[in-house]
Amino acid sequence: MGRRVGLLTASVDSIGRMSCNPAIGGLAKGQLVREIDALGGLMGLLADRAGIQFKVLNRSRGPAVWGPRAQCDKALYARLASDALASTPGLTLIEGMAEDLVEAGGRVSGVIASAAAPGGAGGTTLRIGADAVVVAGGTFLRGLMHTGGVRTPGGRVGEPAAVGLSGALSRAGLALGRFKTGTPPRVARDTVDFAACAPQAGDEPPIPFSYRTKTLPRNQILCWITSTNESVHRIIRDNLDSSPMFSGAIRSVGPRYCPSVEDKVVRFAAKSAHTLYLEPEGLDAEEIYINGLSTSLPAEIQRRILAEIPGLSRARMLRAGYAVEYDYAFPDQLSRSLEVLAAPGLFLAGQINGTSGYEEAAGQGLWAGVNAALAARREAPFVLERSEAYAAVMVDDLTSKGLEEPYRLFTSRAEHRLLLGVDTVLRRLLPHARRLGLIDDSEYGDAMRSEDRVARADRDLATRTVHPNRQTLDRLMAATGARFDSPTTLRNLLKRQDLSAAALAAFAPEAFEGLTLEELQIVETRVRYEGYVRREQERILRVEPLETRRIPDELDYAILPGLTTEIVEKCTRRRPRTLGEAARIPGVTPAAVAIISGYVARRGRGASRAL
Repeated sequence: MGRRVGLLTASVDSIGRMSCNPAIGGLAKGQLVREIDALGGLMGLLADRAGIQFKVLNRSRGPAVWGPRAQCDKALYARLASDALASTPGLTLIEGMAEDLVEAGGRVSGVIASAAAPGGAGGTTLRIGADAVVVAGGTFLRGLMHTGGVRTPGGRVGEPAAVGLSGALSRAGLALGRFKTGTPPRVARDTVDFAACAPQAGDEPPIPFSYRTKTLPRNQILCWITSTNESVHRIIRDNLDSSPMFSGAIRSVGPRYCPSVEDKVVRFAAKSAHTLYLEPEGLDAEEIYINGLSTSLPAEIQRRILAEIPGLSRARMLRAGYAVEYDYAFPDQLSRSLEVLAAPGLFLAGQINGTSGYEEAAGQGLWAGVNAALAARREAPFVLERSEAYAAVMVDDLTSKGLEEPYRLFTSRAEHRLLLGVDTVLRRLLPHARRLGLIDDSEYGDAMRSEDRVARADRDLATRTVHPNRQTLDRLMAATGARFDSPTTLRNLLKRQDLSAAALAAFAPEAFEGLTLEELQIVETRVRYEGYVRREQERILRVEPLETRRIPDELDYAILPGLTTEIVEKCTRRRPRTLGEAARIPGVTPAAVAIISGYVARRGRGASRAL
């Protein structure tokens, strides 16, 4: 966006490091990665280049909830990310640890950082001025790692915690909480008995995340499935007193949808087994990541657990699993641009806002970065609506509803998910990206040519009529077994569940000429679901007056009769932009929204009379 940017990080060698599982995407997360890509972000492109297995999850359900996922080579992903940032014009990498914020004129105007001297002796203090500051602290803010009774300060293994920044955020007026997350043990690949596990292959052919990716590697690796059992559960139950989560050493809240194995055994006591996924951390990497076995039990207990799991009975543990506690800021202290309400010029992104996952963090990073650049230019913020992007659902949930546990994005959180499928990302978000300068005209043109091919195929299908003569029936029956009794268009045939786009393409190849496999799938999806999509768009139009009716920025809620003190305080602090935002603030009742709406309407009529 034409701004000079400094990226301050404790270690430039750790840029792009995948702290947890070696995968990008999944349910709702995959859609979010596609949105990040359409808005110029790197995550999808990096995942395509570092991917070693590609799979679309949830294919048994409708395309609106399909979740693209890529298993990645962790070392390659980090190297590609580091190289991409090092070659980005206008970006300066700065090695050091943020210790304090600089304020001037009522705005945050930079950071103070400590930088280690060469050789690790002594150090220097840096004062970095800026028009806007984005803090993306991950799990490092006063990070504390737990393995059994062993506690080690740090945000992840081998990297120190960020200690000073939490105090600086508190002094800036932010209330902080404490969350925890965890990671499983890693085992040596050559000590795993894969014959005792079930293989899981990727999709063939693989489908990329990024519209900029032309081809993907075809040498995909296998992942493997195994599970816990009663012997494992017995060891866990017998040693709960040595788990920091149950001994009281950890008091913070962990993610509900990615619990530790101890938590699963206790909460789901009736289950005799829990599925585990063995995921290679690279094409040639020694480590196998055991997805589903997150734990903070002592290392010797973890070894005993591994010995009871099919395929892992002789596995050599390379690194024990651990839990990490860290500070986060309650996200309802932010505006929808992710700017801190009490500290203009300061933006927060990622796990500091209480989220979990690479994808959620990347989406917020892009959102906060764009708005930081706009704020530095004194321009209006960039805010999408919930019907436009999963990223908007996430940001609106965080800033309007707050949270009591780590936030994870799900398709079920999006009331307009029919409009937010992976097949509609480009037409939804590319115009925004082009307007903001996040992609150039060449990238926009390349992407929109794909949209043009899909639209052309859709039009052609609507104009091609087929008749139920003997030749037509023979050809279609041979392909699918489908029958029809009267003249119809290819487009109408595509709406039938017993006919696929691939089958029709074999019957009438000229109608689908030039389409990629993914574009063929997009045509099928749009034709089949157009009725549902149209009804959803009509529903949005019906509630649009509530969502889009602006509330004056200067409104004094205290003057409105009928509002409780609690609602006045919440609306005054949150400063909702629209009636829709006000309605989503916890505790703001429909009656209160009606009172605010009535005031806004009367004020609007008064302004019209004055004109």
